[in-house]
Amino acid sequence: MKLYIGVDFHPFQHTSCWMDIETSELRVQTLRHEDLDEVREFYRSKPPSVVGIEASSRAVWFEDLIFECGHQLIVGDPVLIRKSATSRHKNDRRDAEHIYTLLVEDRFPKLWRRPPASSDILDIVSLRSSLVRQRTQVLNRLQWIAHECGFRRGHMSTLRFQAMIKDASLNDVQRMRRDHLFRQFDSLMSQIGELEKWLESKANENEDVQLLLTQRGVGYLTALTMVHTLGDVHRFDTTRRVTAYVGLDPVDDRSADRVRKRKISKAGSRHLRHLLGQSANIAVRYDQRLKSFYKRLAKKKPRAVAKTATARKLAVKLSIMLRDQITAKEFDTRGQRTVDDARKAPGPEMVVG
Repeated sequence: MKLYIGVDFHPFQHTSCWMDIETSELRVQTLRHEDLDEVREFYRSKPPSVVGIEASSRAVWFEDLIFECGHQLIVGDPVLIRKSATSRHKNDRRDAEHIYTLLVEDRFPKLWRRPPASSDILDIVSLRSSLVRQRTQVLNRLQWIAHECGFRRGHMSTLRFQAMIKDASLNDVQRMRRDHLFRQFDSLMSQIGELEKWLESKANENEDVQLLLTQRGVGYLTALTMVHTLGDVHRFDTTRRVTAYVGLDPVDDRSADRVRKRKISKAGSRHLRHLLGQSANIAVRYDQRLKSFYKRLAKKKPRAVAKTATARKLAVKLSIMLRDQITAKEFDTRGQRTVDDARKAPGPEMVVG
């Protein structure tokens, strides 16, 4: 007989609901995270059980605690859990009891969970992205100082233009701003370089990442984020589900005979969408199919729409490469072979009347 514990989890406390084996009564208890010893003792006192929680912010310590105590942790979709509730009333006790009921009745909407190693890598990718944004802000402020000094137009990211700003004659306030911003810029460059070195080492160790790198225009950051965001690509039965998971699928708006295609859903990882967009801009220079697709679409659609559609097409190609374990060259050869076979196939006979 499986034992279940329904947990309504919050950052500073959580409410647990379980069945007492001795009395067969439903018990509910609220545990505050201020006293971790009490929380640890609570779960150690329970026999091996299935613990169900809603998907919320990551609580690594709680997951480690559940694993340490010999329990199994499953995470559910909070939207579907709430929709299945029969009562409009909502509080911690009711939520914990509802999760317990779904577990017992085998109706708990279980979500796919990303491996901890993949989550750690994506966290570093997100940290690098935030540092890059900070670096861009610093360069923009330095550019503004250059405008104040009357310098000609130039790229602040180049060493030559930076040297001109450092040697410029400024007043006390401008010099203080310049020196502080350059120190901040050097610190950010050092931090970003350290993260990129770690991410590149992880990319070199992963065979799937190396497979995606065979596609020109795709760098190790895009390949690494793609592999660890999708996880097991075989869990998607169609490539449309892949683009929907990434958030590159256009939102349908249909009513009777009216059909409209709105903007993309943006339901997935924004970091992966951004990296796919950057990679698509480079891939169209070398990939003839992506290039022709982009040019054909750009003639009748805005460029932003064409770029987004090209990024979606690139995501489909990369997902198929992962699914079938083929290189970009093998993918292109497979598609060309299909086209050639279709051209060689005899057409329907013409009937002369």
